[in-house]
This record gives sequence, C-alpha cells and structure tokens, in this order.
Amino acid sequence: MTEQLDLNTTYKAILEAARTRQFISYGDLAKVNGAAWRKVRRAMNHHLGDLVEIAAKRDWPMPSAIVVNKSNVGSGLLEGEARDGFINAAKSFGFDVIDPAAFVREQQDALFAWAPTAPNELELTSEELAKFQKSNGSGSTGRKDGPHFVRLFGPLLDAMRGLGDAAEPKQIFAALVKNPLVTEEDLKAKNKNGLSKYENQVGWAKFYLAKAGLIESKRRGTWHLTSEGRETHLDYDAALALFRDIRARYRIVNDDGIGNVAAPSDQGTGDIFDDPNRRFWFVGAVWGGTDDQMERFLREGIWQNGYQDKYIEHVGRMRPGDRIAIKAALVKKYGLPFENQDKPVSCMRIKAIGTITENLNDGRTVKVDWKPLDEPRDWYFYTYRVTLVEADASDELARRLIQFTFNDHKQDYEFWLRQSYWAKRYRNRAPTFTDIEFENEEADADIERAEITPYAIGDILNDGCFLSKEALASALSHLSVKKNLILQGPPGTGKTWLAKRLGYALIGTKDRAITRKRMRSIQFHPSLSYEDFVRGWRPDGNGDLSLIDGVFLESVETARAEPDGPFVVIVEEINRGNPAQIFGEMLTLLEKDKRSEADAIELAYRREPGERVFIPSNLYVIGTMNIADRSLALVDLALRRRFAFVTLETALNESWRLWCKNKSGIDGQTLDRIQQLVAELNDEIAADRSLGAQFRIGHSYVTPAPGEVIGDARTWFRGIVETEIAPLLEEYWFDNLDQAAKSKARLLKGL
Repeated sequence: MTEQLDLNTTYKAILEAARTRQFISYGDLAKVNGAAWRKVRRAMNHHLGDLVEIAAKRDWPMPSAIVVNKSNVGSGLLEGEARDGFINAAKSFGFDVIDPAAFVREQQDALFAWAPTAPNELELTSEELAKFQKSNGSGSTGRKDGPHFVRLFGPLLDAMRGLGDAAEPKQIFAALVKNPLVTEEDLKAKNKNGLSKYENQVGWAKFYLAKAGLIESKRRGTWHLTSEGRETHLDYDAALALFRDIRARYRIVNDDGIGNVAAPSDQGTGDIFDDPNRRFWFVGAVWGGTDDQMERFLREGIWQNGYQDKYIEHVGRMRPGDRIAIKAALVKKYGLPFENQDKPVSCMRIKAIGTITENLNDGRTVKVDWKPLDEPRDWYFYTYRVTLVEADASDELARRLIQFTFNDHKQDYEFWLRQSYWAKRYRNRAPTFTDIEFENEEADADIERAEITPYAIGDILNDGCFLSKEALASALSHLSVKKNLILQGPPGTGKTWLAKRLGYALIGTKDRAITRKRMRSIQFHPSLSYEDFVRGWRPDGNGDLSLIDGVFLESVETARAEPDGPFVVIVEEINRGNPAQIFGEMLTLLEKDKRSEADAIELAYRREPGERVFIPSNLYVIGTMNIADRSLALVDLALRRRFAFVTLETALNESWRLWCKNKSGIDGQTLDRIQQLVAELNDEIAADRSLGAQFRIGHSYVTPAPGEVIGDARTWFRGIVETEIAPLLEEYWFDNLDQAAKSKARLLKGL
C-alpha cells in the first residue's frame, strides 16, 4: 500500500458499494483514503492491481470490476484504458478472457452476489503486507525502490508551473535547485562522463514526463507543460507508479538511475521536434481510379503527388529533413482497443514512414528515405482524410500524432476520449448538432471524393452573382488571409446569399454531405448572449444545470479535431447584437496571429481548472452587416480590426440583365425600364440627408429566384413595388409619407 492509498480502506469502500449493488468511482476511492485524486491517480492502477492479485489468490470475484470513471457510475461501464488495465490484470492471474465486455459484466455480477457474505476486512497476512509495501515503494526501503531521479518528477512539474508553464532548461534547473530535495551533494556530483549528475537526473525526469504526455518541446530548447501536465501533481508514490508504467510500456532499459547514463537531450536527434523548421507530412498513395502506389514509392525512394492541379503549393514547401508518412483513412466500428459505444470511429492507418532527402521542384515529386513498417499502425480520432496534409507541430493534438507516427509512442486513448469533441460521441453524453454520421462515409476515404462536385468562383457567378470575377477573387482572398470577413451593404444586395457561396468556395463544394458539417450559420440579435454563442449553463432535462457549448465553440472543437479542411461560421446581422459581449474572449482569439495553442486562454466558464481554448487556423468567420438599420450601434473598433470588410453595392449591371433575360425570360425593354427606375430611386435616397447611400435599394428586390419564369414582367415588377419596395420606403420616410407615395408613384409610372 502507498502512503495515501490503503488496500484495506479501498477494499471496504468497494465492498460497501457492492452490497448496495452500486458502482464506485476512482475519485471516490481517493476520497475515502483521504487523498486528492489529482495526487494519486497515477498510483491508482497499481493499487487496484494489488487488489486484483489478492482476489485472484483467494478465489474471489475481482473487486475492481465495479470501479469506473465518474461519468459511468450510473451505468457501470468500464471502458478505455481502465478496462484494458483490468483485463490485462485478470489475464496475468490466469483468467481466460475472450469477450472483454462480457467478462467485466460477469465479474460485476459475481461481485454483487458475493458481497453480502464477503469478509468485512481484507485481513492481509504479514507476508502480503510486506510484499505490497515493497512493491509500492513505501515500506522499509526508505523510498529507494526506484531510480533517484523519480523524486524529481513532482518538483519538476511544480517548478515549471511557477515559471508560467514554459521555460528553457537552464531556467528550470535554477528554479529546481531551490527545492529541499536537491542537495549540495547532488549539485557537486559528476557522472563518469564529467557531466552534472543533477542536470542529467532532471533530464531523465523530463524524459519520462514527456513520455507520459505531461511535458513537451514545442520548439528547440524550450520545455512546455501540456494541458494535462498543468493539472498533474505527483508525490513520490504516484511518480514511482508513473515511472514503472512508462518504463514497462516503452521497454526502457538504459536509465541506470544513478546519473551515469546520459539522458536524451533536446539538442540531440532523439527529439523529433529538435529542429523548429522541420515539417511533418501525411500523404496518400491512392488517387481516384488508380492502384495503390506505395510499393512503387518504396521501391523507387520517392513520393509523388498524383494530381496536376492540386497540392502543388504544399509539395513545393517540402524540404530535406522533413518527415513523411504514407497513410490511409478508413472508418472502424468493431475490434477497437477502447470502448466506442458501438459507434464508428475515424481511423488513420500508418503504412510507412520516411525522411525527405530532395525536392525535385516539379510540384509533384520528392525523394524519400523510406522505412517500411513491419505492420501498419492504426491511429484513431484525429485523422487526415485528404491526400496531402501538413501536421501543425504547434498543436498538442498534432504533436501526439507525430510522436505516435515517427517516435513509436503509443496512443493514449483515454486522453482522446476526454476531449470534448470525442467525449460527446463515445462517452454517453447527449448528442449535439456536430455529431457525425460515420456510417455514411466511405470505408476507404483516402481516395479523393471524385463524386463530390467541386465549387469555385465560376460557380458563384453561374448561381447568379452579379459581381465581377475579380471582385469575388478579392473577397475570397481577403477571407483566406484574414480568416474573418464581413460583407456589408444596403438591404437587398445579397449579403447572406454571397456569404454562403463564399463558404462553399472556401470548402470546395456545396455538397450537402460535406457542408452540413463544415458550415454553421447563426443570426445575432439583441437577446443573444455569450452563453448562447460560446458556452453557458443550461437546464439538462434532469432538473440540473449543465455546461453547454454554443455554436461557435462547437465549431472550434470540430475544426481543431478535423484539421485537414476549412470550417466556416456565418454570422448574419453581426451588428444586431453586442459583438464584444457575445464573442467574449473569442474576440481576442479571432485575430489571425493568435490562432495557435501558444495563444490559448481560459474561458469564463471552464470545464476543468486550467482549461484553455484557441481558435484553429482552419476556422473562418463570415459576417453580414446591414448598414441601413438605424437601431444598430456603431461596430466595436476591436471587431473591425479583426475583420476584413467588403462593401456590396446595388448591381443592376449587364450580368443582372443577362440573368433576368436568360433565366426568367424578361424582355430587354422592361429590364431597361426597371434598371432606370431603380437607379433614379436610389439617387433620390442617396441625396436625402436623412438617409444616404447606405439606404439604397438592392438588386435582390428585382431579381427573380432561380427557376422562376416571369410571364408578365410588368405585372411582376408592380407586385414587387406594391408589397416589398413601397413598405420599405414608408419605413424610410416615416415622417414624410407624401415623399414615400411620390417615389412609389414614379416607380409605377408607365407600367
């Protein structure tokens, strides 16, 4: 038993729950032991493993079968790494496990049946007591059961928190020296190579904490705490448990524990992120209608872009020294190494890895020193589904994938299942708009979606846009560069219509199967709040309040989880609400230069202490703004600085005439008359000092809908004037209705 976790205390707590046929959480076990969960969670698996050993030797049901995550106390579902650890422990003591889920349920039922007559105390023998004391490093061994550097795990995390979560090694060494655990002898000692044993031991501590996902090197010469590392506190027992787990998982045998063997260095080749200019590429080897090219690539020592008109710019950025992996994307539902609630999960199969040695600068071919894998490795959740993607090494999620692919790290399924995007799908949470129906996706999605019709600027023009091709290209360029764009203009100039089509063009298609997931729309209004748009407390239907993510934060999560394509949020009437209040912290994060994990900030409502959020670079915001509404306040200057603005004007031009004539059959003479009448009205509105140019009538009022054939164009126009334009004029000149009546009469004159 450890200093904070007592086997008999844990056993009695489990037994008490079992006698009432209830499940118990890991946190509850920590609480009955008088320990903080954050300090013992690393030691808990070993602690429960000891209990499994005792039960197996006494022919009892396994007590830890009813110990589950807090969110599963009601259902009793044992999943993820918790179930893997439980099954592995059972197998090590002779249990034959064919169906893990069925085995867990059998053990739970057996424990409930056995509990009423079970012994009230664990009654450890002296031999058992001595064994478990020694195995946990808290007996008479003086806490020297593990390597000397293990004692630095907790203090190292504490020192980095004190330095703002990130620092250079020399700063960390200086801060850690102040800890009482570091003695003068430690500082003076040298190893056989003449290096400081103290600094070497800190290096080994960092190595293990990095393997555990608590520390990382985002750039050369700097150590960073991960989000999990910021919240992890380790005493010696928990540190020793972490050390043993990592050592066994990665089969590490070269740390002698006394400082003679040099620790892996940030400056050496052992760190995949040692070169800040190194890029990481994930590429496909199959294109529409072609065979798998991987064997040819490996044989010829190359990778080639199979397209003449795509990915050329990406290939041009590949450099010698960059790492590259051949992957295939698919969807899996059965035989997964974690509990997936019988739902399909996105999977990326890594088939070969290599290092780029030369770029032939033809936009297609790079030479590669390939390393084929003995067996393909499957990576889940965070996957790339297009042929060529650069993994963003500044993002923690991408770094985990990079470590898995190129450094042979194992995927921490529990980490991914804790992330909100995937937790909503696989952790029995209420479904949201962003739930993905994977069943409808292709089994092998690495092949480009040839059946999806592309959408570009030419398609916007064909749909009925009356701007020039150059104006559309400029607007799309502003959106791509700035990340945020507002279309402003008088009523009827097609702002909402164009916003959606710019979104389609950015995504590359208007196919509903793609855009329903990648494009979201919301309209601002005076009652909309931060709690609606970002995150807030809402009734959950069970009489409680739950922290619910709004449209924008859901889009942020989705875009970060699927980084290989653009996502768009359209905000209609962005100035009808209070943008600064509705966006909250997101207003800061919208800025294109703050779209990285390094600029993440805490939200007003956090799911857990230290939670930080940033807006990924593949999320774009398109707003629309009616500049003719008297009730709207001036737009916040901070909002203006973060958006590019494009003003739309009334476009009764030749493109408009051709559309109306060819699509709706309106004769040229009537079109000339309508064009003249609306232009005269707009001149009148613009010259009125109480109105101005922003109140002019847009072309949408006098443009037939697609597919609408106009039989009698004059009657059609009269109807538009009577039911749409005249009421608007009466609103404009509410204090001068005679003026409105005269303007209406001029529109109808001669019709």
